[in-house]
Amino acid sequence: MPIIACLQIEPCKDKPQKVHMEKWITHGLGSKVGSLKLSQCIKTKHFLVYQVKMIYAIKADHCKLSKRIQKHDQVSKRLAYLWERGKAPSIAMATRPGPLTEWPWQWMGSFKYLVLAPAALHTVHRVASKGWGDLDPAYTIMLPALLMRMIHNQIWISLSRYQTARRKHLIVDRSLDFEQVDRERSWDDQIIFNGLLFYLAYATVPNVSLMPVWRTDGAIIIVLLHMGPVEFLYYWFHRALHHHFLYSRYHSHHHASIVTEPITSVIHPFAEHIAYYLLFSIPLMTSIFMGCGSVLAVVLYITYIDFMNNMGHCNFELMPKWIFQVFPPLKYLVYTPSFHSLHHTLFRTNYSLFMPLYDYIYNTMDTSSDELYERSLKGTEETPDLVHLTHMTTLQSTYHLRIGIASISSKPCGNSVWYMWMIWPAAWLSMVLAWFYGSSAFVVERLKLNKFNMQTWALPRYNFQYALSWERESINNLIEKAILDADERGVKVLSLGLLNQAL
Repeated sequence: MPIIACLQIEPCKDKPQKVHMEKWITHGLGSKVGSLKLSQCIKTKHFLVYQVKMIYAIKADHCKLSKRIQKHDQVSKRLAYLWERGKAPSIAMATRPGPLTEWPWQWMGSFKYLVLAPAALHTVHRVASKGWGDLDPAYTIMLPALLMRMIHNQIWISLSRYQTARRKHLIVDRSLDFEQVDRERSWDDQIIFNGLLFYLAYATVPNVSLMPVWRTDGAIIIVLLHMGPVEFLYYWFHRALHHHFLYSRYHSHHHASIVTEPITSVIHPFAEHIAYYLLFSIPLMTSIFMGCGSVLAVVLYITYIDFMNNMGHCNFELMPKWIFQVFPPLKYLVYTPSFHSLHHTLFRTNYSLFMPLYDYIYNTMDTSSDELYERSLKGTEETPDLVHLTHMTTLQSTYHLRIGIASISSKPCGNSVWYMWMIWPAAWLSMVLAWFYGSSAFVVERLKLNKFNMQTWALPRYNFQYALSWERESINNLIEKAILDADERGVKVLSLGLLNQAL
């Protein structure tokens, strides 16, 4: 039985406004409330938000649902927060997992990449027996394409978490909870699935092995089919996912993340990913069966999907205003992070994939989309009350920064994983780049205790560099610059890490 939360909302005296309770009943439940038992209220800026203890006899189609509310405090505070910012309340709905919810290799844990081992061994055997000359462009690009997707997503993760720590252009000013971090740790499952589909298509579709590196006509067909059938079908499929039957079994898993990150875009049950890959295969397989497909067009289309997915789920606005001023129709063709953020906070609006056109056509675009975009783009510079100025320690500590690798940074520093040795070159590269180009401290994380704002800043220097005599002047300059910057921003208290104090 799913947990369903409802609200009774009454206007405060200072701003009367009629609000129909049944309008805000859960995500797509589409039914009226039988009876409610209400207790305790939280006063927001314009509304009294009541917590719900129990729901009786709620009818959805032919199903009777009755369940106690276990986390009514958290639900009420979340809704109060949204009301204070002029947003409609979002209703938390627990999942009732349907068939094919879990990934087939979930039981393998960190060893799930062994799923791709047969494909990798086949490649090695093919090269060893027939030489590199036997590999066609499509076969050659498969493993590098998967690696490129990993790197592409990791760049977005690091960029997003750095910008979130800075908090200048935030859309939803809330922190992530631990459940979301754990839930989104498996964002790379869909890349493993992508690899299996690559090899399956290569083995079963003859035209794949015959694809050239590039064909312009095939790329044009992919663009047109994406703008037409893919965007149209996704819009209506997405609306269907918000029906209570599919939402409670599948899509609520994605919407459990109110504050989105780029990797939130790919956190779906396995069954949903099957549907999405079938949808995105329409342009690719059509061009391949027509004989005009090309390797580069396939890779670019997948990169485009990753780019737009990651960009749209950032919790900060990054689309510059001048782009829409130079070409106004672009607002129908490209969405923004703030546009899609409203879908995660309001749920019944802004359903489009990447092109808001269909929300305009079917009148599901939220009227506050432009206002939220303007407000997020303008941003506000937060002044912390306290700053702790620290530094990097070891190369391994790089992995555990929030801007680092998500699957590692969410674990204790002492817990190493088997593949950590594979990314040592990346750690060394980051150290060298920080050494030569790190000219100022950067924000690592931000904490808030009631109304007391705290930030941790880190100098781009490691422990061993503090022991180098020729580095002391450079590090002192970085410390001085950070102190002056904190003073200019009105920071009340600044503390130094141990090695920073020693200098």
